[in-house]
Amino acid sequence: MKLFTNISELRTVSDAGTIKDAALVEDGGVIVWVGPASEVPADYAAAEHIDCGNRAVLPGWVDSHTHMIFDGNRAEEFEARMAGSDYAAGGIAVTMEATRSAGAQRLERLLVERIQAGHAGGTTTFETKTGYGLNTESELEAAQVAAAHVEDVTFLGAHLVPPGADAEEYVTEVVGPMLEQVAPHVGWIDVFCERGAFNETQSRRVLEAGRAAGLRLRVHGNQLGDGPGVQLAVELGAASVDHVNYLTDADVSALAGSETVATMLPACDLSTRQPLVEARRLIDAGVTVAIASNLNPGTSYTSSMNYCVTTAVLQQYMSLDEAIEAATLGGAKALRRQAVAHDGDARGLDAQGRPAKGQLIVGAACDLHILDAVNAINLAYRPGMPVTYQTWKAGEKVFG
Repeated sequence: MKLFTNISELRTVSDAGTIKDAALVEDGGVIVWVGPASEVPADYAAAEHIDCGNRAVLPGWVDSHTHMIFDGNRAEEFEARMAGSDYAAGGIAVTMEATRSAGAQRLERLLVERIQAGHAGGTTTFETKTGYGLNTESELEAAQVAAAHVEDVTFLGAHLVPPGADAEEYVTEVVGPMLEQVAPHVGWIDVFCERGAFNETQSRRVLEAGRAAGLRLRVHGNQLGDGPGVQLAVELGAASVDHVNYLTDADVSALAGSETVATMLPACDLSTRQPLVEARRLIDAGVTVAIASNLNPGTSYTSSMNYCVTTAVLQQYMSLDEAIEAATLGGAKALRRQAVAHDGDARGLDAQGRPAKGQLIVGAACDLHILDAVNAINLAYRPGMPVTYQTWKAGEKVFG
C-alpha cells in the first residue's frame, strides 16, 4: 500500500475536479482513496509514504493511437515534405521491407524502447497497431510481438496496398488468411479509409470481416480530405475514428449522436501540414474527443503526449482541462477502458471488470503522471520544457 502525499493539485478528471493539497492511496495497483491531504483516513497511516514534493499529479496519459511496430527510417521523406513536397498515403510503403526483414527479436527491442520513451513522457496506457509488414507472415509476427507488451493491439493489415499488388486481391488476403492468423493475438481491427489507401467498399469489407472474427472496430478517416471514414465508423459502431481533419456538418452531427470517439492527432497534423482538427467545433457540438500521439515513422515520429496536449491548448483552442481529459479519459473511451456502472454502482471498473483508465477515482488503475511543476498549466505555459517528473503504472514506478 502506498500513500502519495504533498500533491499541490490532483487533476482527477472526474466530478471531483482538481483537488488542491491532495493525497491518494494505492493498494494492489488500484486507487483506494482520493481526497484532501488533511482528510486521509487513519487506516492508511502505516502505508508507504511517497512524497510528491508539492507537484501536480494527473492520470497517466492514455495514448490510444500508435504504430510502434516498425523498423526503418523515413527522415529523407520528412525533410522533403518540409521543403514543400505533399504528403500522400503511399509513403508508408517505404518502411515495409525493413519491417519484414527485421525479425521478431529486433522488433521487440524497438517496441520496448518506444514504450519506455512513452513512460518518460507520462504515458501509462498504449494502443499499437500492426500494418508495416503488409503480408500474412509479417503481420502475424508484429501482432505476436505487440501482444507480449501492449494490452490493446490492433490489426491494421489494411494500412496500404503493397507496391505492385492488386487492391482487391490484397483485401481478400487481409480478410482471409491474414485475419485468420492474426486474430488470436489482437483485440481490434482498423482500416485506412482514405484516398491512396482503401475506398469505402473495401473498408467496409475489412471492418465487417474483423467484427465477424470477434474484433472491435477502429477507423483511420477524413485525414486528407472529405471522405466516408467518419460515417462508416459511426454506422458500424467503431470505438473511434482517428485523424478527422476534414469534417462536414453531417459528420460532426453523426459523431455527436454516437459513442464513436473522434481522436485528434495534432503531432501528425503539424508534420503533414494538414489543418489542425477544429477541436472547439467538435467539443461544442457534444462530440467525445481524444488526443493521441500517432507515433509512427512517417508522419508523427514522437510519443510525446505532453507535446500533443500543449499543441491542443496553444493552437486548437482547448482549455487545459479539456486537453487533459482528451488525453486521459478520452483515450480510455477510445479503447473502451473507461469506468462504467456495474449493477448501478460506479466502482472505477471498465466494462470488462478491469481497473479503469484515464481517471483518478477509487477502483481505477493507479496510473499517475507526476509533473515537475506546481501547476499542470506548465504543460502549455512552458512549452517544450521537460515537465514529467515521475510516471507510475498500477502503483509501480516506471519512470523517474
